[in-house]
Amino acid sequence: MRAVGRRKKKLIVALHFQFSSQAGWECGACRKSGLAIKRRCKWIPESPQTSRRVVWARNGVAIYECPKTFITAQSMAWLETYLVRQRLHQEGVEGSSAREVEAFLIMEYELQEVQHG
Repeated sequence: MRAVGRRKKKLIVALHFQFSSQAGWECGACRKSGLAIKRRCKWIPESPQTSRRVVWARNGVAIYECPKTFITAQSMAWLETYLVRQRLHQEGVEGSSAREVEAFLIMEYELQEVQHG
């Protein structure tokens, strides 16, 4: 994984996780089977004490904890806004905050890397 700031990393993980198979990442089933501790789920207090290893990876993006508890609501909101804007072919940035525009640029870069990488 390339070096990026924590906020950017959460956005990048959200983007790649959105397009991956999420069948094995259902919280209830994960807790019931005992995988939550192995996957270092933030919602299980003892899980951060387990050994640090890659828990999820896709397209050169890797993290050491459960992606569902790593991704923030803000990252998901930016992702959803970006995808809707792409679908509606909206290209302008009027009315968008600087952080939102930065998020859109990060997602655009990541998607281009996947397509051409």
